[in-house]
Parts: sequence; C-alpha cells; structure tokens
Amino acid sequence: MQHKGSYSKMNIHSFKNRHIGPSINQINEMLQLIGVSSLDELIDDTIPTSIKQKKELNIGKPLSEYEFINHLKRIGSANKVYKTYIGLGYHNTILPAVIQRNILENPGWYTAYTPYQAEISQGRLEALLNYQTAITELTQMEISNASLLDEATACAEAMLMLYNARSRNQKKEKVLNFFVSNECLPQTIHLLTTRAKPLGINLTIGNHKNQVFDNSFFGCIVQYPSKYGEVYDYSPLVQELKKYNIKLIAASDLLSLCILKAPGNWGADVVVGSSQRFGIPMGYGGPHAAFFATKEEFKRHIPGRIIGVSIDKDGKPALRMALQTREQHIKKDKATSNICTAQVLLAVMAGMYAVYHGKKGLESIAKSVHSFTKTLYYNLKKGGIICNNKVFFDTLCIQLTKEDIITLKKIAEKENINFYYEKDKVLISLNETTNIQDVEQIINIFNSISSNKINFEDCSKLKKLDSDILIERFLRQSNYLTDKVFNSHHSETKLMRYIKKLERKDLSLNHSMIPLGSCTMKLNAATELLHLSWSNFADIHPFVPLNQAKGYQLIINELEKDLENITGFDAVSLQPNSGAQGEYAGLMTIKAYHEDNNQENRNIALIPISAHGTNPASAVMAGMKVVPIQCHKDGDISIDDLKEKASLHANNLSCLMVTYPSTHGVYEDVIQKITGIIHEYGGLVYMDGANMNAQVGLTNPFIIGADVCHLNLHKTFAIPHGGGGPGMGPIGVTKKLAPYLPSNPVIKTGGKKAIKAISAAPWGSAFILPISYGYIKMLGSKGLKSASEIAILNANYIKTRIEKHFDILYVGKRGRAAHELIIECRNFTPNTGVSAIDIAKRLMDYGYHAPTVSFPVSGTLMIEPTESEDKDEIDKFCDALINIKKEIDEIKSGDFDKENNVIKNAPHTLELLTGDTWNFPYSRSKAAFPLQWVEENKFWPSVRRIDDAYGDRNLICTCAPIEAYQ
Repeated sequence: MQHKGSYSKMNIHSFKNRHIGPSINQINEMLQLIGVSSLDELIDDTIPTSIKQKKELNIGKPLSEYEFINHLKRIGSANKVYKTYIGLGYHNTILPAVIQRNILENPGWYTAYTPYQAEISQGRLEALLNYQTAITELTQMEISNASLLDEATACAEAMLMLYNARSRNQKKEKVLNFFVSNECLPQTIHLLTTRAKPLGINLTIGNHKNQVFDNSFFGCIVQYPSKYGEVYDYSPLVQELKKYNIKLIAASDLLSLCILKAPGNWGADVVVGSSQRFGIPMGYGGPHAAFFATKEEFKRHIPGRIIGVSIDKDGKPALRMALQTREQHIKKDKATSNICTAQVLLAVMAGMYAVYHGKKGLESIAKSVHSFTKTLYYNLKKGGIICNNKVFFDTLCIQLTKEDIITLKKIAEKENINFYYEKDKVLISLNETTNIQDVEQIINIFNSISSNKINFEDCSKLKKLDSDILIERFLRQSNYLTDKVFNSHHSETKLMRYIKKLERKDLSLNHSMIPLGSCTMKLNAATELLHLSWSNFADIHPFVPLNQAKGYQLIINELEKDLENITGFDAVSLQPNSGAQGEYAGLMTIKAYHEDNNQENRNIALIPISAHGTNPASAVMAGMKVVPIQCHKDGDISIDDLKEKASLHANNLSCLMVTYPSTHGVYEDVIQKITGIIHEYGGLVYMDGANMNAQVGLTNPFIIGADVCHLNLHKTFAIPHGGGGPGMGPIGVTKKLAPYLPSNPVIKTGGKKAIKAISAAPWGSAFILPISYGYIKMLGSKGLKSASEIAILNANYIKTRIEKHFDILYVGKRGRAAHELIIECRNFTPNTGVSAIDIAKRLMDYGYHAPTVSFPVSGTLMIEPTESEDKDEIDKFCDALINIKKEIDEIKSGDFDKENNVIKNAPHTLELLTGDTWNFPYSRSKAAFPLQWVEENKFWPSVRRIDDAYGDRNLICTCAPIEAYQ
C-alpha cells in the first residue's frame, strides 16, 4: 500500500508540504490501518461518483512562500498611502507596537477558538471583559456585548433589538415605524434599509430637528457626532421620544466620548459604534470591532456574545460567555439575532489600547485631535471659508461651490491628501496621527481657492476661540476607566507581561490540535499573515478612490476569480464579513430574484433539522418562514419529507438551506436529487459552506445543484479564528443571481440590480482577504485538492482508531466519514453519569480543546482534525480519547464513584494539584498526567469547572470589585 504522487518527494520550498501535516510515510501508515490501497480508493469510497469534479482546478502552479512574499510586496506597492481625512467612521490610528507584536502577530492570540470551553479561555475572556468595561463606562450604559461586526451592522442589530423588544401594546398595534437621522453615516443608512425591508419595518429618513413623532414609531437613531461633524444636544429629542415610548439609538464615535458627554448621560437607550479608533488599522474597511451597549432591561435581547463573571467548583471567580440561551444553536428561528460571532481579536486589541493608555492617555489623545480641529477651523474662518459647524469634535463640514471643490480635489490629491466630497460640501476629519504640520498643509491647500490669503496660526494651545470650542454643556462629567487594570499597565514592560499572563491561560493552536467539527481549525500560516503589519495594506481607507487601492483591487479581483473557479459559480461578492452575514446575503439575493420575477410570495425556507442554528435565524431575518425537514436515523435528509413539503408549499417555496457534506459528517448520495426537487417546485438552493473544506478540488456547490453558497474564509481558507473572530463569509452565485449581489453607497460594488449593503465596507473585512489569497496561491490547483483529501484521510484515520471504543454516529454508504465524524456519548450516562461535556472537560487535563459538544446532535462530540495535523498529533488525541474511555469503564465497573471521579472533577488546576489537601479517590498523577507524553508539554487550566447557571443568575459583565463576586 504505497501512496505516491505529489508527496513522493520532499520539496523544501513547497508550501503544500509545510501546510499539510502528514508526511508520505505517515499517509501510507494511515491508509494501511484504514484498509485501503491508496488515497484515491479512500476518496472513491467517500464521495459519490455523480458529484465528483472532472476537471482540475484552474488556479495555476503554486508559489513558494518566498515567492509569495515578494509577489505580495509588489502588489502592496500598487496601493497608495495618502494622508486621509475622509472619516465616515474610519480613521488613521497608532497601534502601539507592544500590542501589535504581542497580540496581532502572536498565534497564542490569533489561533484560539471561540471561548465555549471557558476553563481554557480565561485570558481571552479577561481581555474581553476589559473591553466590555471600557465600552460601558465610556458610553455610560449598563451592559455591553463583546463586540459586533462593524458599526453599520451594530446599528442594524440595535434596530432589530428594539423591534423585537417592543412593548406588548406596540406589537398589538403593529407599530413598525423607525426614524433614521439623515446625518447618520451613509453606509449605516444603506444597511438599515437592507435589514428593515424584509421585516416590514418602515424607515423614515429625515432631519431629527424637525421630525414630528407619534405613537407609530418604536425607535430612532442619531449620529453623535453627526456625519457632518456637528455635536448636537439630543436631550430635547429624548424628552420628546419618551412621550411615545420611542427608544433612541446613538451611533457614537468612541474617541469623542473620552471628552464628550456620554450618551447614557443624556438619555440614549442603546449606544453603538466602532472601536477602530482604539489602535486598529483601517485595512481598507476591516476587520474592526463594533461596540454595542445598552440598558440591562435588554440583556435577553442583546445580540452577539456577552462575557460574564461566574464562579468555579471551588467558588473562585471565573469568566464565561453569559446568557448563551439567547444564541442561535439553542433558539434557532427564535434567536435574538443570526450573529454567532464577534470581532474578538480586534476587541482584545482595542481593550488593550484602553488598558495601555488609561483614562489620562485617551483623554490626551482626544483633546489633541480636537485641538488640531480647532486650529483648522479658526484658520479656515480667517480665510473666509464657510464652516457649517457650531460645535464639533474632529470633523468640519466646509461649504464650497462645485467649481472650488473640483479645484480643491485636484490640488489635494496632487499633495497625496484625501478629503470627503459631497456635492457642495467637503468633510475633513482629523485623527490620532494628525500633527500641526498636517493642519498647516491642509490650510495651504485651501489657500489655492481662498480669496483671502490665510496666514497660518497655531492656536492649538488656546483654551477658547469664539464659538468653536466644545461648550460646557457638551463636555463629559462622568468618570471612566477607574478599575485597577486601566491604571496599572502603562509601561511597555508592564503591558507585555500582562498580555503574556493572559496568553498563558488560553489553549490555542500553537499548543495542540483543536479538533472542532464544522469549525475547521486549520493552520494559519505565518506567511499568509505578514501583510497585516505593512502600512500599504493597513493604512488604506475603504472609501479612497480605486486608483489608490490598485493592489487591493488586484487581490479582490483575483480572489473572486479563484473562488468562482473553486465553487463553480459565475460571480462572487466578498462583502459579507462573517458566516452569518454570508447566509443573510445569500438569502437576500434569492429574495431579490423572486421579487424581480414578480414572485414576492415565495417566502418559505425548507431547512433540515440538522442545520446550523444560524440558518433558521438568518431565514427569519430575511423575512422568510422556516419549515423544518426531517432526517433519517442514519443522518440523511428525508427525501419523502422534503418532497412532501416542497409540494405542499410549491407556490410559496423560496429556497432550501442545506449543508454539504452534511452537518452529520457524510456525503449524502442523493444530494443532486434533493436540489433537483427544490428546482422542480420553483425554489432555489442555498448551500451553507461550513464544510467546504471537504469539497475544494473534489466537487463543488454548482455540481451539487446549489444556486448560492457562502464560504467561511476563516474555516476553509485559513483566516485565523482570533478567539471567535474575525471571520469572512463571501458568497458565490449562479449567473441568474449575479445581478443582485450587494452594493455600497460610497464605492460602487455589486450587480446591475444590486441589493443594498450587507456590511459597512465595500469589500467587507478586506484587510484579511490577502490571507485567503495567499492560501490559494501557495497551494495551487493540486495543493488545494490535496488539502481536501488529507482532511478526509485524517478524519477516517481517527474513526478507524477509536471505533472500537466509541460508537460512530453516522457514516456514508461505504462506511466512511467525510472530513469530520460524530461520536456517541449518551450511552455512557445511564451507567456512569458521564456526559459529552464531562469528556470535554477531561480532555483539558490531556492538553486538548474539546471537539464540538452537542452539535448537531445533543450529547455527542463532533471531531474534525483538518489537513494541518500530522499522524503523531492525531495519535496523541486518539490516545487521549481511548484513555478517557478506560476511565469511563473504571466508573462503570464500580472502581470509582459516579460523582467523585477523575472525569467529573475535571479539569484539574495547578493550584488544586499542589495544595496541601488531596481528598480524591485517585492519585495526583492520574489527574494531571494521565499519559506519559502529557508531562512533556502540560497545559494547566487556570480555573476548575465553571458554574454556568450561577453566572446567569448573578450577571456581572464588567470589571467589578471582588465584593461583587461574593
């Protein structure tokens, strides 16, 4: 049994041989144990012949890592880094090098998974708690989540939250009106329009100063400061809204809140915005962590994740994700939102920015930005230039003729400077990087159109200038960042050690394999990530003219072309900036297609009961009604049930949402029959791309029969999970759906009949697209296919090794798993009391993150090894599972009590193991070092098992004094 081909020679410059874990010898050993003669035979056993891809991918020959670095440098040089004062929610920042080196560039932070297993995620959870604390205190609200995708999305989620939280009477009276200030950011208004329409929410977009409100409105959103830079006193508006029980959302600039009166102090109900100004690069639009803060009365409605304080088994304070019963995998179509992620890595960085600078530092930065804006205002005023602002923070709205704007733009761009131009207005937003020379340069540009020569004067030190200073009633009075953590780490040494202290509490991919099914925790290669520290990628505003972003455009166009080739589709949109957004975008293109064909009535989404919880949640958000489809005992979709319901709802059938390979970890032979039935009844097929890692180069969504598919770039295409974000969820579509791909109000994107925006930036989180671009270009056509093949090999090797000890829940027709497998754990509970969650906690003692717990089947574990892991690591993981099974058998035989045993007491901390007292019926070595190799690289959980219910009953979501935990 010899596997040859591309693995037969070791090419030291081949990225494939560095990314794919098993060596040629290991591959042959695994094939032998599985009982097949070649990798081709295994693939033939696994994938139905009818859907196999006949042609090789057209990606081209792979680049070596060295070649790719030089290639990307050449591409990056085509991006022009101007001094950019466009604003609109995106600003140049200064990322402290200590945060860049120790978090952004550190796999201990960027390769961690979502903190569902809290005992081995305490460092990340503490960093997020710091972030939540900073947000709640700066906004003066009672509760914050751990971030959302971008500011526009956060605004839309706030509208949705207030819609769902309407009073009983408002729901009864069908109160559906929502007011949007026309001084909100353009991308926000666009996205609000997208989200409102399918839910029947009626938007009124107008001037908040003269809008007449009544009982027909449930919510209102304003910008603070406004798009044009004006700082309004919204207190009278708040009083007017209260008369009619209308809730107010304030979309706020976080840096301005360091010196401006907090929205919570003037009556806002929800405060949202972007934390990008806290040291995060613009990166052509993202990723950036949006913030979302509100009153505690909305805690059961708030979207996204919330980090809360609980206690562990010893009563010690411990952190966890709180109120998870709100989330999609539990509530599905009744969930508060389809958002199942956060921008964790970016929130951690923004939180650390607050920790590093503290209140005094942040206040100093904000005052500096405002001071330079005052200087700009005063000098423009001297030159007779009309500024529309009365009260401002960092943005000026300058009134000019169209002829002057044309002249100004030419001169500014010749000086490598970007302003924002809007008909007869020019907006200039200053930022943290602005200095007095920059302000003087701007004035010199305006001298070219000013009738009065402006003799520049530096007035940044002056305390008061006519009417241009923030008058007293707008100045912040409330204190913030008083906790010790924000007042202790202001030197690089202190912050470096604090970051390291937290990192040591987290288990990441740089310690061991993370075998999560459906999450594809593959290697995030260092070469793919190098550009994140390069200015010509980091410092590009998303709304610069396209000729300043030629490097980005080349990558975007090439990546779209490659993804079209991989999926078999005709067009791709890179705008959705998470998997959930990709689902929503795909459904909205389907909806637009039906509407364009005068079939608005098509609103039924058929969804198998095995689907991700985000599927039904996204369908509801898209204005569809969910009809569940049953599955057989073997995990396959019931064709009979599907056909019956497709026929029953034939006149109104919109789509089927299906995952392939199935969420049960098998390639269903009848998938083309399934998609054919939907098409027969006039519906379209949405394919969830969560398991695309088992398709690339072997089959594709188009062959399967899908019309649209979202792709998790953070799963299949190597973007790091970052502890729960960032993610990217672009969609591929067939020719008939291509005209409806999403647009942007500032930079043209999308099809001829484009739906409105799905995300704030034109190409979503463009800063991380070069990661997937690099992954594809360095693997090439053959390497991409090999990655899929080895993912399937590794999964089937695990299956073969452990199937004598654990029941494998589902397999294909020839007894093979796909790229993941589900093991049964429910059969242990009656005789031993051991459950899937107990096994998950015990795996921590072996140095492993658990597989996916209780999804898609309650009481099971879903395992996915990915192609990145070699046989040695997989063997260790299998040994750990097999040894845990022996420990379960010891309980079953009566050697250990059902409640007091090494599994139920897991995980075991260093504090517990080194304590003076040991009252357990097993040895310390059995608890801490169950297998010999564990001793060589021991990971110590920092807390014992956490009490989830206690944390929800006693909700604390900010840094609080120790008394609050008692």
